[in-house]
Amino acid sequence: MHFLSRIFHLLALAAVLSSASPLAAQSDAPADHGQGNDQAARIHRIEASTVDISMGEGQPRLRLTLTELMHAYNDSAFSIAVIDNSQIAWAKGYGVTAAGSSTPVTVHTIFQAASISKPVTATAALSLVERGKLALDEDLNVKLIHWKVPENELTKTEKVTLRRILSHSAGLTVHGFAGYDAADPIPSVEQILNGEKPANSPPVRVDVTPGTIERYSGGGVAIEQLLLTDVTGKPFPALLRELVLDKLSMADSSFEQPPSPQRAKFAASATAADNKTLHGRWHVYPEMAAAGLWTTPSDLARFLIEISLTKNGKSHKVLSQAMAQLMLTPVIHDAGLGFFLPQESPGEFGHSGSNEGFECNMKMNANSGRGLVMMTNSDNGFEVMKFFENAVAKEYGWPVNSRQLDAGARVLVVSVAKGLRPALDFYESLRGSHEPADKIDEGTLNFVGERLLAIGAPEKAIAAYQRNLKEYPRSANANLGMGEAYLKMGNKHLAIVNFKASLEIEPSNQRTRDKLAQLLAQ
Repeated sequence: MHFLSRIFHLLALAAVLSSASPLAAQSDAPADHGQGNDQAARIHRIEASTVDISMGEGQPRLRLTLTELMHAYNDSAFSIAVIDNSQIAWAKGYGVTAAGSSTPVTVHTIFQAASISKPVTATAALSLVERGKLALDEDLNVKLIHWKVPENELTKTEKVTLRRILSHSAGLTVHGFAGYDAADPIPSVEQILNGEKPANSPPVRVDVTPGTIERYSGGGVAIEQLLLTDVTGKPFPALLRELVLDKLSMADSSFEQPPSPQRAKFAASATAADNKTLHGRWHVYPEMAAAGLWTTPSDLARFLIEISLTKNGKSHKVLSQAMAQLMLTPVIHDAGLGFFLPQESPGEFGHSGSNEGFECNMKMNANSGRGLVMMTNSDNGFEVMKFFENAVAKEYGWPVNSRQLDAGARVLVVSVAKGLRPALDFYESLRGSHEPADKIDEGTLNFVGERLLAIGAPEKAIAAYQRNLKEYPRSANANLGMGEAYLKMGNKHLAIVNFKASLEIEPSNQRTRDKLAQLLAQ
């Protein structure tokens, strides 16, 4: 997502951030056009009250600045771009490029876009359709050269096609990819598709009749990557630069895996939920089409704006209006051709992404010309993005997605900001509410426990799970979570007790069964 920022009024900015602070924000502002002070005031309000939660009647509200929120979630790098009136209104970088670093994040700091790579790749594929090199409804095996989709009973009458891959309805396996340590051997695309060493993912196969269901498949997009290189004879990074990136002036973007030494200088480092930087700074993703794009929010904003303008007949740098409209038309459920299209928000299109140590999200509404792109170098990034998006929406008068600030998200932020006891008190206060966003169920505290465990707070996680089991004693997930928390604390005995309790409730859970078997074998 791409959002460029206006020049900030220094006095307003100084109230929130200091340029000497390791979490100081770095911006790259467009021309002022006489609106700089208004824009700076808006930015200040968003940054100063990114979290603003009612804690209940008679209780002071919980308010956190963006900097405080990032610190609470071990998110060292955060970069955003805001789109308004089909233009980048402002973009800004916050924090430092790695935990413990002093290098500030700027609007040119690059992040792994993870699955946001998919709609960019889809755009390139659709441009080849318009050139007659590909067809949306042709059996992919007609054009594939170096590898073929294995046929079986399910593909006798229904084939794997480009339309189905782009809409995740091809019946293909492999949801996503874990990437490879910088020191590991890197497999070819063919090895990945066959699940052959050194690939670390299972083979990509059809196990559901193509065209019958929507099921997310990064494996299918890996096939798309091979298809594009087969029909053009060009390396994937060069092809995507030619078909999309250069045409949209996405100068900070590249599908090179790993990034070149020059680009690596501008890269944020992947950070686990417990604030540890990944070995080698990040994982390598040879599955470039599905997860390999390095980019910035500003470049992604340019991409979103172009797709929106093209749909509305106001541009045609990459696709025709007809193709852009087709791209943003649901094929099955909420899946278009590369984008997801929320049915409850007409005109909206977007995609999120999550690689090891990176999380990001982008969305735009082609009807209103508004959008937001957010990128983080943290496995906790989505928790920061939820509140930032909500603050931006409130400030600009955009529709607020109350679902993303559900009870679990708010209880969690109270726990990391004020402690678990205040969080559990807040959880209790939600019981009498009839607001949909305040609904609590078995999953609420399970989510809180899971995230607390991820950020390295197993004692707090256990307390959250124990509280949940008082109300939901038959919660297999709460027992499983407690087992994992005890295991992280080194208490093997209690880990086994809780894994067994989880299996008694849900005997078919293979994940729990494997963990228990591994412990008992030690």
